[in-house]
Amino acid sequence: MKWNNLDIQKEISLGEDTFRQFKQKIETAAKLAEEMCAMSNSRGGTIYIGISDKKEIIGLTTQEISLYNQFISNAANENIKPPIYPETKVIELEDKLILIINISEGTSKAYCTSAGVYWVKSGSDKRRASPQELLRMFQQSSLLSLDETPTSIEFGEDIGEIINLAKFYVFYERSRGKEFLKEGISVEKAFENMNLAGEGKLTLAGLLLFANNPQSAKPYCIIRAVSYFGNDISGDRFKDKVDCLGVLDDQYRGAMNFLKNNLSHIQKEGSFNQMGSLEIDEKALEEAVVNALIHRDYSKNAVIRLFIFEDRVELISPGSLPNHLNVENILNGNSVIRNPTIVSYATKILPYSGIGSGVPRIIKNHPNTKLFDDKDGEQFTITLFREKKSKVTNLFSEPV
Repeated sequence: MKWNNLDIQKEISLGEDTFRQFKQKIETAAKLAEEMCAMSNSRGGTIYIGISDKKEIIGLTTQEISLYNQFISNAANENIKPPIYPETKVIELEDKLILIINISEGTSKAYCTSAGVYWVKSGSDKRRASPQELLRMFQQSSLLSLDETPTSIEFGEDIGEIINLAKFYVFYERSRGKEFLKEGISVEKAFENMNLAGEGKLTLAGLLLFANNPQSAKPYCIIRAVSYFGNDISGDRFKDKVDCLGVLDDQYRGAMNFLKNNLSHIQKEGSFNQMGSLEIDEKALEEAVVNALIHRDYSKNAVIRLFIFEDRVELISPGSLPNHLNVENILNGNSVIRNPTIVSYATKILPYSGIGSGVPRIIKNHPNTKLFDDKDGEQFTITLFREKKSKVTNLFSEPV
């Protein structure tokens, strides 16, 4: 943070928002802890003490500053779990002293107060975190793997009604090198051993990989595909529309069929009688679809959206890049695994390597591609521009 007076006066003049909070006085360390907790659980921020909510510089006495510094220490170390490490600074503005607390976005989310409440920022105010937000925070901190959490689907007497047994037997033999029927264990036990079931219920990974009807429990776990006339998502006419349902490999095949049916095939070489090649490299499309299915944030009640416009294809995944990853990181092959159980089995089910090479391979096979990580909207977009359109040189810009 910049500490010089001109920058601070400019910040104060802008008023309160998600990242700036003004306090004329502090009542207790516990009250201060709520504000600090909310900023740590969100994207960080700064608390200005000695400033009214009308941006007036009220100032503090030296005795108040001494007391408030004790409040800050108690709040950071005793009233917030796990502890946080704010920076503080006393400056003089208009011959008055103010105290500034700078709080970084936490790296050990989720943080709660000593009262057991998890706070997050909501505009210039704060509120209690929702169960979905808590789940995402714990997941980002690697304290919880969402795809290992049990769903509502219980094992029944007729397991064949719940599980696609033929699909599972083939997978088991391929992944374990053994024929399942000769192993002498039950299907339910095998699922538990593989983190695909727990507490007598399918986990999210088990549901999405092998259930007969995963959408009965998770209706938003689909790919919604639309081919538009024109280049505007608000258009009210479409060429084709379909929901890609089923387990992950069913959704993958449905999405790829939709793309092949709605994109042009171009004769690049060979005879007239040959089919031709897709205008967007098929390997790039495969990687984009697999990336969306494996790395999306399944805690968000939102579908994967696949849009075909006249000039581009857009694949929009729920959830922004996790754990401080950015577009430049993933272009260089860096990755953070959001769904480790799904990832661990995906190499046997989908065209997926699991070594962080998917996005670089998209760019290699289709350079006319743009990536956008929307932290505020919590979604990640891959845009692949269609043949004969202007080239894209900025891989980091916002979507069209």
